[in-house]
Amino acid sequence: MKKLSSQETVSILEVLEGRFQETKERFPDLNWTDLKVKLEQNPDKLRSLYEMEKTGGEPNLLEYNKDVDEFIFCDFSKESPKGRRSLCYDKKALESRKKFKPADNAQDVASRMGVDLMNEEDYRKLQSYGEFDTKTSSWLETPENIRKLGGAIFGDFRYGKVFIYHNGAESYYAARGFRGILKL
Repeated sequence: MKKLSSQETVSILEVLEGRFQETKERFPDLNWTDLKVKLEQNPDKLRSLYEMEKTGGEPNLLEYNKDVDEFIFCDFSKESPKGRRSLCYDKKALESRKKFKPADNAQDVASRMGVDLMNEEDYRKLQSYGEFDTKTSSWLETPENIRKLGGAIFGDFRYGKVFIYHNGAESYYAARGFRGILKL
C-alpha cells in the first residue's frame, strides 16, 4: 500500500477522533492524545484504517487491552461495508467457481487492506454495541475444520438476535461483505 498523503493523514485522524469522542463512554480511562500518538507512530496501521473508511467501514475502537497496550479497531458501519460486498470467502473458493465469478474474495481484499476478518467473538462484541447487519451479512474468520469441508461462516442480526450461519465458501451475494479488525 502506498503511504498516506499529509491531507489523507489529517483527514482520517479527524474522522477517528470524532468517532472516539462520540463513544468516549466506552473507554473512560483512555484519551485521544495517547491513541493519536500511537496511530502516528504506525503509518501502515493508519493506512489500513484509511482503507476501512474509504470502503465504507466507519472504523472505530472496539476494545482496548490494557495489559499489552493494544487498541483493537473494527468496522462500525450499520451494514456490511458497501465497498467490500459481493465477494466469496477466499482464493480457493474463487478459483473453484467455473462461471459467474465474483470480482474478488474477502480474505485477499482484507489482506491487501492490512486487516483481518472479524472472528465470531469479535462480531458478537460489536453486536453488543448496537444492531449491525440488519439487512446485510458479513463473512467471518472461519475455523479451519469448517473451511476444509468447503464451508465458511458469516453473521447477521435478525429478529433481535445475532445469528452465525454457514454457506459454501464460493458463494457470494450483493448483501454480504466482510468487517475488518485491526490491532494496533
